[in-house]
Amino acid sequence: MIKPERMAGILLHITSLPGKGENGDFGEDAFQFVDFLEKSGIKLWQVLPLGPTMADLSPYQSTSAHAGNPALISIDLLSSYAWFDKTECSIEVDKTQDAKSYWLKLAFEQFQKVADENFRADFRAFCEKQEYWLKDYALFVALKEQFENKSWVDWPVNYRNRDQVSLEQARKQYAQEIEFAKFVQFIFFSQWEKLRKYANSKNIRIFGDLPLFVSHDSADVWANKELFKLDGEGNLLYVAGVPPDYFSETGQRWGNPVYDWVSHEVEGFNWWIDRLKTQFELYDYVRIDHFRGLEGYWEIPADHETALNGKWVKSPGGKMLHAVAQRFGKSLPLIAEDLGSITDEVLALKNEFKLPGMKILQFAFGGSADNPYLPHHHEEASVVYTGTHDNNTTLGWFNALPEDVRAHVYRYYGLTHESMPWLLNRSAFASVACMAVLPMQDVMALDETARMNVPGTVEGNWSWRFQWDEIDKVKASEYLLSMCHLYDR
Repeated sequence: MIKPERMAGILLHITSLPGKGENGDFGEDAFQFVDFLEKSGIKLWQVLPLGPTMADLSPYQSTSAHAGNPALISIDLLSSYAWFDKTECSIEVDKTQDAKSYWLKLAFEQFQKVADENFRADFRAFCEKQEYWLKDYALFVALKEQFENKSWVDWPVNYRNRDQVSLEQARKQYAQEIEFAKFVQFIFFSQWEKLRKYANSKNIRIFGDLPLFVSHDSADVWANKELFKLDGEGNLLYVAGVPPDYFSETGQRWGNPVYDWVSHEVEGFNWWIDRLKTQFELYDYVRIDHFRGLEGYWEIPADHETALNGKWVKSPGGKMLHAVAQRFGKSLPLIAEDLGSITDEVLALKNEFKLPGMKILQFAFGGSADNPYLPHHHEEASVVYTGTHDNNTTLGWFNALPEDVRAHVYRYYGLTHESMPWLLNRSAFASVACMAVLPMQDVMALDETARMNVPGTVEGNWSWRFQWDEIDKVKASEYLLSMCHLYDR
């Protein structure tokens, strides 16, 4: 169980940081954000999954359950290595090129030519340590490039079905491309480790996020087809999602393959142990997204367009977590995302492993006094949020509420003079919950135009970024520090 130390946190994905690139990265602004957190009394930085994203940029749909997103690498930090010289480039990177990919390839060429032996030894050590996933991932990346980024189910049958002779030939034929994929991951993990160590040195812990399901077009599914419900050609038989809920009248059809849990149990849950091994190396705390899927998940026939005709299927999540606890110790640094359709069995699983759950203040109002999200029902072993990356900003949420629900909010708190989102921000900090986390948008009092994600949609998400002058305008650091002092966080 996580020690119930009172602390405050900020939810901000790396891509939302300021900077000169197309998205935030591990560069100077990330370290400046850590300094901002320290100055503000904040002890937690929660990020979204860090894996390589697909065309829709969702961090919850990745080509790997282990690898890092190359888009988060800082080229400026890369320039600090003695062997890397950007002035050697022969052309200007124009708008039609992927600038980051260009610089990384240039860095790889220079690394192979002039890097010193110490750096080469570090690279070899990284590859050996991460071989349990990196070997298959690097080959997957190389083959995906050769086959014009097609899904692995559309590759030639010998590669799709992992014919071992063909794979060994590919490792020789595409050795340079495979080595480059490994190099990119080495740089990613090195930069992330540097940032995490800097945060830890400021007494700030990193709070990561683990999607329960993985993407169909991923190295993990390609390399472990027997662990998923697929047909003989690798096509989906069923997909994961959720039934109709707060976010959608027809439910959510995520499209991820579902697990063949019998196969996972037969192999001793080693795939899960390896997956969590990587997560525990990346983060101080890990949130299991859609935790209820470890007790039972919503299985939808793959040929159905919506989630309406799915069904609940039991999962052996308890056995899996026991295997993980046996490997890493009983006090697992996990948080359960226990939102949605939660049953007594799900609560029993969460409580068996003493995992903190989540309380969302935006879900608290407009109903009866027994609503579990109302602050008087909060528990110490939990994490309270005003909202998450899937919610509207608190100001946007409040602006869209019916008048009677707004009246309920103010009647509950007995206040009419404190505007949104400050009222819910204060309530989160005052909660008995050991962790209180505010999305950065709520710290900055931004409306619905700053929303990070709208569940069930695929366009226009994941692109929000802040600017430093916006923080200064609302005196965010002073406000957060005063709330931390006032509520003993």
